[in-house]
Amino acid sequence: MEAPVPPPQEQPPRPRSHTVTTTSSSFTANLSASSSTLAYDREFLRTLPGLLMVLGLLVWTLIAGTEYFLYPAFGWVMFVAVFYWVLTVFFLIIYMTMTYTRIPQVPWTTVGLCFNGSAFILYLIAAIVDASSVTKELDSHNYNSWAASSFFAFVVTSCYAGNTYFSFISWRSRTLQ
Repeated sequence: MEAPVPPPQEQPPRPRSHTVTTTSSSFTANLSASSSTLAYDREFLRTLPGLLMVLGLLVWTLIAGTEYFLYPAFGWVMFVAVFYWVLTVFFLIIYMTMTYTRIPQVPWTTVGLCFNGSAFILYLIAAIVDASSVTKELDSHNYNSWAASSFFAFVVTSCYAGNTYFSFISWRSRTLQ
């Protein structure tokens, strides 16, 4: 036969403490410590990539101040200039705040090479289209702005070419290691 099971005995209530103890994991401590301070690289603005933001701004503002929408060629130049200016500002913020050090999963050298290479190719096409579309016959009022935008488009193209070269060197040294 089985032995009878005694009924559960109730334990007397414990006195409640007014002290609350909390713990935090090292992950949340590191996350809050690293995200509360952003680094700022002031010298980055003096580099070739930092200069691109200003020069790219000149290209699209010179065209935007005209009636570019009447001529499809200038619409293409405007698209390329604004698209890469926005992306350049995005990468400028990432590099100035050194955010790339906090996201090591992203292959930044490859991303930089692809970005600068595509910007060089599309800006070269846009600069050629811009220069070949500027004539005094189209609209003499907008001629100076279009001519200046064409000049700065080639300057920005050469800056992106330099950035592509430096990105390639950086990418090459990372892949050889």
